Amino acid sequence: MKEFFFGAALARPKQAFLIGGSGWDGVEMPANVSYIGHVPTRDHNAFNTSPKAVLNISRESMARNGFSPATRVFEAAGSGACLITDAWEGIELFLKPGDEVLVARDGQDVADILSGLTPERAATIGNQALERVLAEHTYASRAELVDTIFRADKQKNTEAAE
Repeated sequence: MKEFFFGAALARPKQAFLIGGSGWDGVEMPANVSYIGHVPTRDHNAFNTSPKAVLNISRESMARNGFSPATRVFEAAGSGACLITDAWEGIELFLKPGDEVLVARDGQDVADILSGLTPERAATIGNQALERVLAEHTYASRAELVDTIFRADKQKNTEAAE
């Protein structure tokens, strides 16, 4: 977070940044960062859609293993927010980089993305992410996929046993 979020804030001193969540009390922040503390679950959608873009940074273990997006990725995309996430293996299986999500390798990438991101482009990316999440990443669509996999495996095992 310090590199991606605070680094971007330091690189873009005339742009306002907002951080929510626990654990940031007493942390020195750049002057252009406002800290609002814990954001209750009921307010996540409003929080995610308030700024031009939302930043998600994967835990190191998740990024290292890849193919394991945090729930926040789907939460932000599901609210129609423009999401900037760190680079991790497999992101393109969930959201299309450049169209449905913006991917950054470090704080400078975040700053560069923000410098060229218009409100209109952010809205387009957020809307495309929302469409993708609703089409492919709901609990119902995941349940159908798991059911299909289990049924195919059962059929394969049945045929092998015969």
